[in-house]
Amino acid sequence: MHDELRPTVTQILLFHPDSERSKVNAALARAAVGLHHVAIADMAALYPAGLAMERDSAREASRLLGADRIVLQFPMQWYSTPALLKQWQDIVLTRMAYMNWDTEGARLAGKPLMVAATMGAGEVTYRPDGRNRFTVAELLAPLEASANRFAMDWQDPFLVFGADAVRGDDLAEAGHTYTRALSRLASLPLAIRPNGSGSGGSEDSRAA
Repeated sequence: MHDELRPTVTQILLFHPDSERSKVNAALARAAVGLHHVAIADMAALYPAGLAMERDSAREASRLLGADRIVLQFPMQWYSTPALLKQWQDIVLTRMAYMNWDTEGARLAGKPLMVAATMGAGEVTYRPDGRNRFTVAELLAPLEASANRFAMDWQDPFLVFGADAVRGDDLAEAGHTYTRALSRLASLPLAIRPNGSGSGGSEDSRAA
């Protein structure tokens, strides 16, 4: 049961390959850091050479287990996530699902998970009849499937379209909108759902 004396924590994992050159993701992070219930981990800054199972997986599993809500923030790159986020999944989620299910993986059940993604192109390009043909929701399906694997509470993503053109007042407004989305996320009850996946993983999550 959640300890009511402990402040709830929304853990943002920022996966931007070059935060110093970021515009929109940096603005979102600056806005979020002002919220008392938010913690931000700049994963590229923490792991400039990438993550390693033996060295880093326990630390990152502990980060997830210590959070009440989790946000994966990143720029969409080639219709997918940045490489470091995929590596994080391969290392951290593999550890939790297949090496330490009872003590780690099963404990993610019921935790809300939200994606915050930025796209350089406009929303009209992410439609069946648009240039990119697929919606962002369809492109995020692998992350939603991973959330389902751990019985996490998948939330509607926070999306910023046309990020390449966002400047000035629009940049500030994007930050304000993000803080409102994070505040709504923080208001969700911390109900823990049973995880029916059992102690093993699905066959198509690992190499045969």
